[in-house]
Amino acid sequence: MKQLALIGPTASGKTSLSIALAKALDAVILSLDSLSLYREIDIASAKPTIEEREGIPHFGIDLLSPAEPFDVATYISLYRKVRTLAKEAGKYLIIVGGTGFYLKMLLEGISDIPALSAQTQRIMQAQLTNLPATHALLSRIDPVGMSHIKPTDHYRIEKMLGLYLQTGESPTAYFATHPPQPVVTDPLPLYEISMDRSQLRERIRLRTHKMVSEGLIDEVADLEKRYGRTPRCMKAIGIKETLAFLDGQHDRTALEEKISINTGRLAKRQKTFSRSQFKDIHRGSAEEILSSLLRG
Repeated sequence: MKQLALIGPTASGKTSLSIALAKALDAVILSLDSLSLYREIDIASAKPTIEEREGIPHFGIDLLSPAEPFDVATYISLYRKVRTLAKEAGKYLIIVGGTGFYLKMLLEGISDIPALSAQTQRIMQAQLTNLPATHALLSRIDPVGMSHIKPTDHYRIEKMLGLYLQTGESPTAYFATHPPQPVVTDPLPLYEISMDRSQLRERIRLRTHKMVSEGLIDEVADLEKRYGRTPRCMKAIGIKETLAFLDGQHDRTALEEKISINTGRLAKRQKTFSRSQFKDIHRGSAEEILSSLLRG
């Protein structure tokens, strides 16, 4: 089947380009954005509105409640489902978004992880009440696997602990005997929007101002009222700064500035990740990518 992946730093114009391509290529779109997965997070995620989607079928948007967990295995399952739907319909598939880690896992695959028994889950939850101690325990068991995991990283510690308790093996030993298998089996050309740093910075500033003007503060206040601050999505850029604003830590002007700065830092991380992880990738402006693909 025909498919492509379109990545690029946040605010670089991926949404507009993907919709233009989808209209020209008769495609469906699978979002590669971890925040757009959630219902009720519309402004903070900058997900395309129904009108902006222009009738193009979009997948990977508004799937979950903010309280529901999500991981890369779930995304892989979603990709397989959408790939099948696109293939059966004779449609092109465009994967688009800024979460490069999900794309990397599609290309490289993940190891088959065993389901956790009820007993394992009980033991795991008890041990997770003391995160530093659990981190220290896992570091003794698997110093290599834990070397890049911080003592405060609840999500990754939980994953490592569950695997160890269920299998009796260190995660490093388990993964050595259960190597990942690629998920993507058809060719998947990669395209990345590149943009001058100052231009991207200005686009981020303007988008941030628009988000705040269109109701970001009210959206985050409502999310906090409904779900509290515990869910992982409540720690996303745009949400965490707004929560600090609601706490009285800064005014509206500072809110926009802090979101813009942190978004700029995210964009830099996204570009660094793509350059280090994806070797065969076509880079250019949105206009150059569109022209190249329509010629091809």
